[in-house]
Amino acid sequence: MNLKRLGNTEVMIPEIGLGTWRYRGGTEPLRKGLEMGATLIDTAEGYYTEDIVGDSIKGFEDKVFIATKVSGRNLRYDQVLKSAEASLIKLGVDQIHLYQIHWPNPSVPLSETVRAMEHLADEGLIKYIGVSNFDVYEMKETMGLLRNHPLVSNQVLYNLNSREMEYDLLPFCEENEITVLAYTPLDDGNLTRKGRFLSNNKTRVLENISKELNKTMAQIAINWCTYHPNVIAIPKSNSIARTIENCNASGWRITEEQYEILNNEFN
Repeated sequence: MNLKRLGNTEVMIPEIGLGTWRYRGGTEPLRKGLEMGATLIDTAEGYYTEDIVGDSIKGFEDKVFIATKVSGRNLRYDQVLKSAEASLIKLGVDQIHLYQIHWPNPSVPLSETVRAMEHLADEGLIKYIGVSNFDVYEMKETMGLLRNHPLVSNQVLYNLNSREMEYDLLPFCEENEITVLAYTPLDDGNLTRKGRFLSNNKTRVLENISKELNKTMAQIAINWCTYHPNVIAIPKSNSIARTIENCNASGWRITEEQYEILNNEFN
């Protein structure tokens, strides 16, 4: 499993992690992913999967990197602290490695939320601060409010069919050494089957590159995501077989030519 630096820290995390949004697979797929080196697990209080993540990491506590999120509905100062405490209990850990604001909430001053996040970091209850679904303007505001801790990540939708973040957010994150956590990198499976979201031409391009590299279409799509130096993919799978397939999308790289072919076809 290839590793990448988290933000501007010295921490190295796997370029493919384990997502748990709408996860129903129990502990075994997650544990298999951990065994294969996908030691980053992403969850959220709003996913209602923190308890299963907590069960899955038993025996891996010294290796796993836990990322979770405070709901955009709970961004008042006291709410953030309460949410973090509840997450720690469900996860069964003493510290959350990456605590993220799940989405911005215009009805709550961002300064209030950031102050709570920094308090948690100062107390050692969380290690790093991240955001999710923030645009460039919201990221700049967050960075301007942080006093003692850097913004290390932004978790956003990114896959071959959803590339909006390439226009401004990805360059901004690259310039400012902020890691992008790409959720839904397989577009809910639409990148592995021909249909409404995958034309005949796109299917043929993916199939051709799959044959050239002896990899699956899913692995090509995930590897395309992680081609960017600061992008980490966090696919979700409910099965052990799919988890193995996803994890094996690391350890190799599509060529520059193949990357450009995919870019041109999925523009």
